[in-house]
Amino acid sequence: MSTPRPTSPKVVFVGAGSVVFTQGLLADLFAFDELRSAHIALHDIDPERLATAEAAARYIADERRAQPRITAHADRREALAGADFVINIVQIGMNEATRTDFDVPARHGVRQTIGDTLGIGGVFRALRTFPFLKELGRDIAEVCPDAWLLNYTNPMAMNVQYLTEATGLTKVVGLCHSVYWTMQGLCELVGVPYEEVTYLSAGVNHQAWVLRFEHRGTDLYRRLDELIAGDEQLRRRVRVDMYRRLGHYPTETSEHSAEYVPWYLHHDSEIDRLRLPVGAYLGIVEENTAVYERTREALSCGAPLTVEGTMEYAPQIIHSLVTGTPRTVYGNVPNRGLIDNLPAHGVVEVPCLVDSAGVQPTRIGALPPQLAALNRTYLSANDLVVRAAIEDDPRKIRQAAMVDPATAAALPVERIWQLCDDMVRAHGDALQPGLRALLGT
Repeated sequence: MSTPRPTSPKVVFVGAGSVVFTQGLLADLFAFDELRSAHIALHDIDPERLATAEAAARYIADERRAQPRITAHADRREALAGADFVINIVQIGMNEATRTDFDVPARHGVRQTIGDTLGIGGVFRALRTFPFLKELGRDIAEVCPDAWLLNYTNPMAMNVQYLTEATGLTKVVGLCHSVYWTMQGLCELVGVPYEEVTYLSAGVNHQAWVLRFEHRGTDLYRRLDELIAGDEQLRRRVRVDMYRRLGHYPTETSEHSAEYVPWYLHHDSEIDRLRLPVGAYLGIVEENTAVYERTREALSCGAPLTVEGTMEYAPQIIHSLVTGTPRTVYGNVPNRGLIDNLPAHGVVEVPCLVDSAGVQPTRIGALPPQLAALNRTYLSANDLVVRAAIEDDPRKIRQAAMVDPATAAALPVERIWQLCDDMVRAHGDALQPGLRALLGT
């Protein structure tokens, strides 16, 4: 039997200093009448960012005419005590670490566009996040063992696998907006209202697939095919190119999708043909910093903020668990038979029913074999990264990079091992001690 949730739940934001994302989630939370009196506990290790997050939370509550209890905590365990929901939006190392994830591989000739999910950037983002996740999992088990952990931190699939295997937590779901916004974009492209479309997606985070796309019983893929055939510019998108060759549309942007396969970033002609913005994420990082500074300045001088809802899944999950309102969201959860032809230990992205009984993933069956083949490679690299951390085995870091499609396409194995050594040097103390060994070639 499920444990009833309080009508005014305690929702903890870990990494609340990611102020813009925190603002959007709070706007979504306060849109639900039943959550307008929730206890919002904000935690961040940066005092200035924490103060900005608290000021933003109070501003949004006033704007939405909500009456939450808002508290700010430098101490994580204090924030977590008695929590019903924990939203993790931490980015370990912040901008400096992200630049390292791009600059060091670039010196070896490895191109990346986003670098937060797979590839050499994703591998090391995971490895510097795992020690934090282990501490977070320990704290949750001790001070709020019944809480749901809603993870937004990338690399999503690696982090959720590590959390479930290394911490013992069972109420963990990874959340990403890629399926929702992909379907919004596809509906706009084919000219059909999103609310009238039926769709099904499944796969892995940032590489899931639209398995069904219909409007009142009509297959909308036929309409999409007609549009692509008549528009050369549409054909100059990576995920359109992948759809034409694989038969199902991928649920992440072209910038992301290019990094998870060996076909594009290693070739100058493909970068040009498909207009791939190498290093694009560094610009996003700078813009996020600029938005934060503008938000901080506006709050400090009493200027108005423009804050809109984001339709993120975490507030919807919280509302469903608190009220029993059933809804379907897309979640990242351990496979365990949900997709037959993917590894049971891997983390997959599937539709999940959410109500007062919890988050209940949908069994999909088997993916088309060409889609499962790509997802298995993705999950194999993920598993090696998780095994490296759990077994304290630095060789498995190199083996994960060898298995990674884009890295393997760009470098011979000796250079891959050299790159991993350079990344270990660059990230230094952010890695757990047993993974700091330099192994050469």
